[in-house]
Amino acid sequence: MFNQFFWDGIFFLGIFKVLFIVLIIWIVVKIINREHSPKYMPPIQESALDILKKRYAKGEITKEQFDQMKADLQL
Repeated sequence: MFNQFFWDGIFFLGIFKVLFIVLIIWIVVKIINREHSPKYMPPIQESALDILKKRYAKGEITKEQFDQMKADLQL
């Protein structure tokens, strides 16, 4: 009976050791990833031509207006 409890205790102790090591590794990886992640991401600036293309695609401006504004931008 004592022998069975002894081996069960060693088995569960081993499982807890493995889980503890996995937890430590997980915490270290999280800390490293947080330190290497960018703190600030500047907003992506769209060009005037991209904005113009989107407005044309949405139907906000006509083909003639698009061509005129595009020509104005290329000056």
